[in-house]
Amino acid sequence: MTQVTALDGGDEVEVKSKYGTPKKFDPTFKGPIAKRSCTDVICCIIFIAFLVGMGVVGYFAYRDGDPLSLVYPTDSRGQICGVSEAVKDKPYLMFFDLLSCVASPYTTLLEFKCPTTQICVTACPNETFAPYSQLFLGAVSPSLVDWDKFICDYGFNPQSEYTTGSYQGTDGLAAIFSDDKCASYYLESTAYASRCLPSFLVDSASDVASAFSSQETINTANGESFNSSTAYQLFSNAASLVLTFTSLVEIIFEDVVASWYLIVGGLGIAMLLSLLFIILMRWLAGIIVWLTLLGLHVLLGLGLYSCWQQYTSLAGVDGADAALTFTSDLSSYLRLQQTWLIFGIILAVLLAILLLTTLCLCNRIRIAISLIKEGSRAVGKMMSTLLWPLFPYILQAGFFAIWATIAVFLATSHQAVYTVSNDNDTVPPANNDSCDITTFATEFPNTTAVCTFQSYALADYVLYLQIYNLFGLFWLVNFAIALGQVTLAGAFASYYWAFTKPQDIPAFPLIKSFYRAIRYHLGSIAFGSLIIALIQIVRTMLEYVEAKLKGKENQVVKFLLKCLKCCFWCLEKFMRFLNKNAYILIAVYGENFCTSAKNAFFLLLRNIARVAVINKLTDFLIFLGELFVVGALAVTSFFYFTNQITWVSNYITVPSLNYYWVPIIIITIGTYFIAKCFFSVYDMAIDTLFLCFLEDLERHDGSPEKPYYMSKELMGIVGKQNKFKDE
Repeated sequence: MTQVTALDGGDEVEVKSKYGTPKKFDPTFKGPIAKRSCTDVICCIIFIAFLVGMGVVGYFAYRDGDPLSLVYPTDSRGQICGVSEAVKDKPYLMFFDLLSCVASPYTTLLEFKCPTTQICVTACPNETFAPYSQLFLGAVSPSLVDWDKFICDYGFNPQSEYTTGSYQGTDGLAAIFSDDKCASYYLESTAYASRCLPSFLVDSASDVASAFSSQETINTANGESFNSSTAYQLFSNAASLVLTFTSLVEIIFEDVVASWYLIVGGLGIAMLLSLLFIILMRWLAGIIVWLTLLGLHVLLGLGLYSCWQQYTSLAGVDGADAALTFTSDLSSYLRLQQTWLIFGIILAVLLAILLLTTLCLCNRIRIAISLIKEGSRAVGKMMSTLLWPLFPYILQAGFFAIWATIAVFLATSHQAVYTVSNDNDTVPPANNDSCDITTFATEFPNTTAVCTFQSYALADYVLYLQIYNLFGLFWLVNFAIALGQVTLAGAFASYYWAFTKPQDIPAFPLIKSFYRAIRYHLGSIAFGSLIIALIQIVRTMLEYVEAKLKGKENQVVKFLLKCLKCCFWCLEKFMRFLNKNAYILIAVYGENFCTSAKNAFFLLLRNIARVAVINKLTDFLIFLGELFVVGALAVTSFFYFTNQITWVSNYITVPSLNYYWVPIIIITIGTYFIAKCFFSVYDMAIDTLFLCFLEDLERHDGSPEKPYYMSKELMGIVGKQNKFKDE
């Protein structure tokens, strides 16, 4: 087995061939290579074919779907009032039993549906009428009923059905209302958002007394009753939720309009703060890291000292030397010496581990700090990289909009379901069998059975199209992220492999890197993003299965689902890390995804200790940066909009707002995304420079023929130097 000896800050480390072969010196290599060929062409073709498939899905969704059904009122048959052909002359929606809507107002508001029959009508009723109350309280004889006032389902004639049809007699009359063939009552109504609602809730000129002028008590077919004293309370409770929600939206809109310039200014300050923090990292990185490590040592030391004090102070106290036993009184544990002894031992072990780790990894911590500083310099030399994340974010927003549009059209691509209504089951067709309304008459010309509308339902294939569409969202979003990473990696690699900075940095490195990515590596980008998308769709399916089995699964199934979810979560995290490093090598060498992923993985394995330290320190500093920017803007905006920074409000007047927290929340959320955008560039810069640094150590030895490209600070840390010919 071949072995390679590499130097690590003066320490010799054996590198075996199972960790891959280090890169050899190449005199022609000066950074991202210009001459390259297309990679992973097959995956690129599959990606294009998949996009064509999404276009086909979008076509079928557009052809069969109708998003207007989510906006305009829709009856129980799925017909849009005033739009669908059958109800084109009926623009208003009528509810048979409004009490069923107000009984659960939160469900009605959140799910936008009411559990009662709904039909489209030409005009909303202009009077209150309760046929069920009149008939079954004995106020009116059935022979004297004003049948013309009934509001019934399409094609249902209550008078003929009662006299000669299938709803004869007292039981039949009751069934007309219990079967929701006709409304058991309705109130004087006014059209509001194309829906018939009680006038006393909508029209300020109307009151509840006028609605009950001709009817004292109303009884429903469900056994409920209400009168003028309870109607307003019943309906206004539900209506107030809708009105409160509407008014809240209007108030928020007013506050945004009144403070929009301050929101824009706050987001501008967030951009400046993020940029300032990144630039200052070249001077503050070391201070922050070493002070944090020192603080951790001090905190653990103080904790250990405190445990010792508590332990000694309890010496001689009655009961303090008792053994630990289980008790629900947690405070009793603090009165035992053994408790503080255990705490002290734990803190002592943690302090020893931290101290030994710091001493052993001191050199690697210095390397990490130096690379963080170098990343700050790289961003400072190529400021255009800070604006680059806007492009992949816009791409992601566009992909999300496409997915949402197709999903809405698919969700509204209802198909009418018709069933057979046959009183004589001995003669085909069978009762309740499905039927085709267009061919039923020709298939069964001599039957008394009829093919009647049952409901609107989604076709079985719609679910599979939705899954295809969702998978497309995952793939496209990850594709946009990967494209951004490859582009940034190529730009920062150009910076690192410039021997004399900034003179040797090529012109427009970001644009050139983007061109290389879309010209040669769309297949590799699609390949890497496909892997993440497959893992995400599996995780989504596991969540769906768990939701479906909730309350039904046994403990074994529940445990297996939890394990699978955990495993795929870890797998996704690992693949994102591996993909990111693979994209860096793709941007530099132009090799295919699998080769780049393998080389990146082995390169990291050969330097596993450095990888662990640098990743954690980078994550820590980026977290501090995001926390600083978001916290600073959130706190400052709070004090400003509450008028507690008077010296600023003297120059910039605080606007009069209904809710001062509206602009504060908007500024805080916007600042978070801006900070994420800026620091993602910084993170990519550090990761790219780190891999380039590792390859620099393997490729070169500091001789005049093989000089190092790293900074003098990094060379000093790892004990390297460049020797020139005159030396």
